[in-house]
Amino acid sequence: MGKVAAKIKVMPQDPEIDLDDLQERLEDSLPEGAKINGVERDDVAFGLVALLPTVIVPDDAGGTEAVEEGFEKVEGVESVSVENVGRI
Repeated sequence: MGKVAAKIKVMPQDPEIDLDDLQERLEDSLPEGAKINGVERDDVAFGLVALLPTVIVPDDAGGTEAVEEGFEKVEGVESVSVENVGRI
């Protein structure tokens, strides 16, 4: 069984949001078998900073759908989009 690495762009609802707290809530929302392997931050505009976690999921877990759905339910998240996916 292989693994898939996906870089996911998470846009917060508000520029004032605590990104460290948001990152913790994203980690808590991960489905079983998934883990975050590093998080980058991207200055978008007007003080808004996107989080770009790289998530590792098992290849047989149905891709990144469960992770995306979990992230979308986290309080303070405006949008979630997959930026890059690859097998490792």
